[in-house]
Parts: sequence; structure tokens; C-alpha cells
Amino acid sequence: MSGPTAMPDAGPDVPARFQSFLAFDYGQKRTGVASGNRMLKTATPQGTVAAEGDARFGPIGQRIAEWQPDALVVGVPFHPDGAEHDNTRRARKFARQLHGRFGLPVYEVDERYSTTEALADGARDADAASACIILEQFLRSLP
Repeated sequence: MSGPTAMPDAGPDVPARFQSFLAFDYGQKRTGVASGNRMLKTATPQGTVAAEGDARFGPIGQRIAEWQPDALVVGVPFHPDGAEHDNTRRARKFARQLHGRFGLPVYEVDERYSTTEALADGARDADAASACIILEQFLRSLP
């Protein structure tokens, strides 16, 4: 993918001018969305896009138009031991598609256990809550 990508463990190199972000918890049938900003280092769930394949990009484009983020964040799942699996590759493909379609920088975040954490916290919309957890993790990694 062209454009910046990073995992928080590596200390993402995110320009200081990037203040607002939209994050995505990618799933094949549902994609959770959250918005947040660098100054407060907090995120707010923005619901779930319940669409598959290319159909998801219409509602995502509407969210991007509404929120006007400086960059996007995508949660990328791994096995507990850090190994990749099919969903790792799917999430990374989704990140590349976001960058290609919307021209915004996309950052990747290791999202192991975000859905488990969202469910443990009693989230009614686990996908959007997971996107919120992903974004807050990313924001906490920024200087």
C-alpha cells in the first residue's frame, strides 16, 4: 500500500497535523466504525456498516464525507502468538482498498482481543465498540 501504515508497537509515524481519525473493525459481513481525535485521545462508536464486499464502501464513504478525518485506522487481527491468518490478510486488503478509494493515509493496529474486550464491557454493538477500542489504542500510541 502506498501511504503511511504502521503498527502502534513500532511507534507509528503520524504527522502532528493529523488530528481526526475514523477507525474500522473489519468483518466480512459487518464493519464497526468509530471516530476520535488526537488531542483528547478518545474515540466514540459510530455504529456498524452491515454490508459485504464492495457494497460496504458506499456507507463508509458517507461516514468519511461526514467526519472528514485526516487519516483512517484499521484493526488487523492476529493469532494469540502473533501469527497471521485469513482474516489478517482480509483486513489488510480492506486497508489497501480504503486507501485506494478515498486517498487517505491508513494506519494498521493489532486488534487482538478487541471484540472480546468490547463484549466483556457489555457493548450492545460489539463491532463499533471494538472499532472504538482499536482507535483509542492507536491514539494512546501517538506522542
